[in-house]
Amino acid sequence: MKKKFCVIGLGHFGSHIVSTLYEEGHEVTAIDNDKDKVQAIKDLCDYAILGDAANKEFLASQGVQEMDAVVVSTGEHSHLSTLMTLYLKELKVPRIVVKAISEDHGRILDRVGATDVIYPEKDTAIRIARNLSSPNVLEFIPLAEEYSLSETAPPKHFLGKTLIELDLRKQFHLTVIAIKDVLTDEFIPAPPPNHKIKDSDILIILGKTDDIDKALEAKK
Repeated sequence: MKKKFCVIGLGHFGSHIVSTLYEEGHEVTAIDNDKDKVQAIKDLCDYAILGDAANKEFLASQGVQEMDAVVVSTGEHSHLSTLMTLYLKELKVPRIVVKAISEDHGRILDRVGATDVIYPEKDTAIRIARNLSSPNVLEFIPLAEEYSLSETAPPKHFLGKTLIELDLRKQFHLTVIAIKDVLTDEFIPAPPPNHKIKDSDILIILGKTDDIDKALEAKK
């Protein structure tokens, strides 16, 4: 379903958000107070607007109230993103995604109305470190303290065994919530216990991060 998004701040991060949303078929408005950045993005969005998004009247004039979500990515200018977040909250934007530059900044953003606070550098660093530490883990999504969702290539000691034989739930308190076969593109949600693991399978596993590591490293 086509949605409407607004991205404020057209640095590298904001520009990638704009182009990706646009490529996926959504209606995207891009805003920055730098003429060159607006000019550079104009062919990768529906509306490229030059303006001061730290002005509540300007934001209202761009119809942010009608957006499905607004992304605020203003680089190192934490005071600006905080002010914009406050205005967007007052304008009743349903989802406000804001890039934080520090943990303290993130707490302030949360208090003034951000629905999603993101830490791009921290999140990227964690993913890289996890991939270096556990090469089988293709994607790592932290969910809460200690818990994560991991997209994992099966280690050798998984191959040829069924889920019931591996018994990951009993041994490691893990749940395989889905399996994707990369050769056939078959996606199996809630796979049956008699599913036999192949080297073309990608396992999506939910559980404690330490338990996932233990299961993947076992019997190496």
